[in-house]
Amino acid sequence: MNQEKEESIRYAKKYVEDLLSFFGLNTDVYATSEEDVIELSVPSTSLNGFLIGQRGETLRSIQYLVSNSLRNKNYELNRVNVDIADYKKQRHERLAEQVKKWISEVKESDNPKRLEPMSAADRRIVHKVVGEESELSTMSEGEGRDRHVVIVPTVAAE
Repeated sequence: MNQEKEESIRYAKKYVEDLLSFFGLNTDVYATSEEDVIELSVPSTSLNGFLIGQRGETLRSIQYLVSNSLRNKNYELNRVNVDIADYKKQRHERLAEQVKKWISEVKESDNPKRLEPMSAADRRIVHKVVGEESELSTMSEGEGRDRHVVIVPTVAAE
């Protein structure tokens, strides 16, 4: 890993640790990088609910702050993924299980299934899980907050 990427990771790690200490939480943040995304993992603490927020909104806000700060300081890496107490990891696993149920519904009915609007990260999970199925495909429809995934049966080539 080059020096500039390491500096980006160190800055992001310190930024989150300083932000947490503002709330009276002195904890070590685990930081790595994967595919040009800085991965920051905050261990479980008494402030999990507060830091994650309703439906992960505070967590996404922290991520946004770190990313913007990196961008403003012209760091090489500025895409950030923050996870608190493995919230995102567990959410990903629950969503993947739900997608498998939707896949079964579409296979049984042979009709497309329009999902509720969801975040880009959640849509990526749906696309990935459905992509593992040869008989189905996905597409995103809508704009902004109304963007959603449609799971579609693929017509078999005759």
